[in-house]
Amino acid sequence: MTSSLPPQQPQDDNLWLEDIDGERQLDWARAQNAITVQAYAQSPAFEALQQGILEVLDSDERIPMVRKIGPRFFYNFWRDKEHPKGLWRRTTLDEYRKPRPAWETVLDLDALAAADGENWVWHGADCLEPEYRRCLISLSRGGADADVVREFDLETKQFVQGGFSLPEAKNHVGWKDIDHLYVATDFGPGSMTSSSYPRIVKEWRRGTPLASAATVYEGLHEDMSVSAYRDNTPGFERDFVTRQIDFYESETWLRGADGRLVKIDVPDDSNTDITREWMLIEPREDWTVGGRTYASGSLLAAKFDDYMAGRRELTVLFEPDETTALDDHSWTRNHLILNVMHDVVNRLEVLTPPADGTGPWKRESLGGAPALSTIAAGGIDEDENDDYFLTVSGFLQPTTLYIGTVGQGEPQVLKDSPAFFDASRHRVSQHFATSKDGTRVPYFEIAPKDLKADGTNPTLQYAYGGFEIPLQPSYSGSIGRAWLDKGGVYVVANIRGGGEYGPRWHQAALQENRLRTCEDFAAVSEDLIARNITSPAHLGAMGGSNGGLLMGNMLTLYPQLYGAIVSEVALLDMRRYTQLSAGASWIAEYGDPEQPDEWEFIRAFSPYENAKPGLAYPPALFTTSTRDDRVGPVHARKMHAKMKALGHDSSFYENMEGGHSAATDNKESAFMDALGYAYLWKHIG
Repeated sequence: MTSSLPPQQPQDDNLWLEDIDGERQLDWARAQNAITVQAYAQSPAFEALQQGILEVLDSDERIPMVRKIGPRFFYNFWRDKEHPKGLWRRTTLDEYRKPRPAWETVLDLDALAAADGENWVWHGADCLEPEYRRCLISLSRGGADADVVREFDLETKQFVQGGFSLPEAKNHVGWKDIDHLYVATDFGPGSMTSSSYPRIVKEWRRGTPLASAATVYEGLHEDMSVSAYRDNTPGFERDFVTRQIDFYESETWLRGADGRLVKIDVPDDSNTDITREWMLIEPREDWTVGGRTYASGSLLAAKFDDYMAGRRELTVLFEPDETTALDDHSWTRNHLILNVMHDVVNRLEVLTPPADGTGPWKRESLGGAPALSTIAAGGIDEDENDDYFLTVSGFLQPTTLYIGTVGQGEPQVLKDSPAFFDASRHRVSQHFATSKDGTRVPYFEIAPKDLKADGTNPTLQYAYGGFEIPLQPSYSGSIGRAWLDKGGVYVVANIRGGGEYGPRWHQAALQENRLRTCEDFAAVSEDLIARNITSPAHLGAMGGSNGGLLMGNMLTLYPQLYGAIVSEVALLDMRRYTQLSAGASWIAEYGDPEQPDEWEFIRAFSPYENAKPGLAYPPALFTTSTRDDRVGPVHARKMHAKMKALGHDSSFYENMEGGHSAATDNKESAFMDALGYAYLWKHIG
């Protein structure tokens, strides 16, 4: 195998592990698994831990969250002990209101997997409005991002004989009408981007071979992906084509009936939402247009047709400040619900556009979350009514689901999630650490009420810190049982790189500033130690994916702060990450190691590069999945191999199924979760 490394870099001794499905490599992974299982997963305590988590995941008392599809039915995908792969099922709203709704099975994935001889994992359904009879169902083999697509009939509850069908690929597919699809898939050599996503989107007519589909748009090899879709909202039918340049920049065109593309003239780094007559724009950078500058992280509204005609009359619906950011927004038929975060705690507002389309939007509160918890609301059917679902959740507060109608009083409780651990013994508090550059970094601490600040408390610190994703208070029965019930302290660090304070919080830790995520996480650790909550011998750290990269860096850059590290489905080899799985799609986040000037800053946060002999590292566990085609198992394999070769205490587990979640069902999820917690308890408990 030929190595493609930045100039003047040493040869990689573990390059052979990059053959993901090679028998020698899989035998190596199985051998490492056996060592880890023997050491951490064969005790009665582990069995009890795993069983406790599995009971949470399989519980019939969980809230079956639903999505309305069509005029009558609410759909839910459900896994439990009897249905490990899951049931796609439906019920009516009247039935759903009951404590024990009667469900109609639409598709039994366990039965389908048995009939097909495949380990199918549900990837969702896209149903054609306004009839909502035909759906495109996506199924993954073993949990990979790549999936197959099959046409399904909701009335007969059967796959359509001779209907639309796509082979396994990282497909982007959507309805145009009953006889046409927009398809972006692997059309053969040269049709995929360097990020392993489709480069070409075509229009495919029913009854014709896929090879005859007409090209709609071709992106560049170095783009992330392309796609097309139709908005079939009655009265506002429109076709769109999107070129995803990188993770944060994109171009979108309105496609006319003649196939002509007209670009929507907004900043490439903005998010746009076109719903009926309105277009909402969220710029990631300050944007000057029409003689006015709008702040990064704002939410702006314009009449779509007027905007396309050249008018630049924008209404500011939200503007952030130093402690406030927009979390999400959702339409009902006549209103817009805004979910706003203040120091990572939510409040909801309802905005109503003016009836004549001009003038100010009416603004009123829909409520705020209880202290240190999360509240979220979303419209149920934006084409038909002003109904909404609302959820409230906290670290110690099981989720409650409400239903309401905007302007018609308080929402009513629909479902309550059960308590899976005794929350009365614990308390939640929010603290702020000071990072290396003086930035104020919030973190949540969940601890026993009778906690003694003597430095001996087993403490698990968690973070993500990337891709503008915020970590908000939420209930986890698994964490409650596996960590809190056993006397542990759980900490969530809201470090830069995430979206807790909007785009600025994310952009502060991009590329050459990536080490700020590590500095923020270390600052929280040092604050916990200074407050005598814990000490390095009793402080563990855990994170997954981008958070797993963070864990690799805490291991190699701040080893003195931790008693153990768990890194899950992580990027770790930042020298070669763009050549592994979908790594090239994250250049906008991390930089391009093939560019020598960028490699100079990337190497500073490449754990695989920075692991050295003769240093005192805490023990570390690296977990991954063979079927993860997003990050891939190569990073964890190579990091573990290098750590072992250098004489460090490293453990490894590779699930042979599971995709980026590292699990295909609840049983596998329970095992993987229990393994991480058991590892930490052994080393810091």
